[in-house]
Amino acid sequence: MPPTTFGTVLTAMVTPFDDGGAVDFDTAAALARFLVETGSNGIVVAGSTGEGTALSDDEKMDLFACVAGAVTVPVLAGSTSADTARSVALTRRVADTGVAGVLATTPAYARPSQAGLAGHLGAVAESTTLPVMLYDIPSRTGRKIAGATTIALVRAHANVRGLKDASGDLPGAAHVKAVLGDALDLYSGDDSLLLPFLAVGATGIVSVAAHWAGPEFAALVSSATRGDWDTARALNERLARSCAFESSESAPNPIPAKAAMRALGFAVGQCRWPLGPADDEVDAAAASVVAELRASRG
Repeated sequence: MPPTTFGTVLTAMVTPFDDGGAVDFDTAAALARFLVETGSNGIVVAGSTGEGTALSDDEKMDLFACVAGAVTVPVLAGSTSADTARSVALTRRVADTGVAGVLATTPAYARPSQAGLAGHLGAVAESTTLPVMLYDIPSRTGRKIAGATTIALVRAHANVRGLKDASGDLPGAAHVKAVLGDALDLYSGDDSLLLPFLAVGATGIVSVAAHWAGPEFAALVSSATRGDWDTARALNERLARSCAFESSESAPNPIPAKAAMRALGFAVGQCRWPLGPADDEVDAAAASVVAELRASRG
């Protein structure tokens, strides 16, 4: 295990599909090993980048076991949905797959109150002895986890150990970290905000672009940790194009990430609907982004 509960650079891994649209477990294992070899010391499976909403519970369970068995770094299971009872039932099962923790996402579409969010996420935490990382992403779910709610959840549940913050609210994240200190591992959920998140005490990142830019993210976190902010800023600039590429209105995440993996030779297939396949422009852009970053390494 890394010195933190979950790691410092976690990749939110895409889910590979074969030509028939089924989960390709052999490619998933190979991809997970590649991510570890190129800088990731943690992996998230079946999160939003992994098309978790398009996977059945059985597919998720098999994928958790596959990835956990392929690597030795912590693997987090995206075992939650908007249905609290279903989330609890699946989370109870995931320890048997060998994963090291759970990613508990704000329930989408229901738009609950803060009390509802606390009830949902607290029920997930109580259903397992595994450490839990909360995932706050209001752009996908319609609700932000208030800072007071996060603080209360961490204080009430000893296994709530992390927060992936993709809310864009840096002052709010800084406040939560200042209040909780070492009781919470804070992670940037936005690749483009990693540098300022590190400046307010974040442990690291749960990343999309680390699929193809793992060495740069690992070096950025390492540089900031040792106080070398000049190098961290330079690496942040080198990553700018990758961060801009990873999601857009016409090609939302994970469509570009899968295109980048295809450019690197991984047969990850296309996204399931409602995301659907990438067009030729996305594939061409992915090849360019990957080639440019590789060239920058010298």
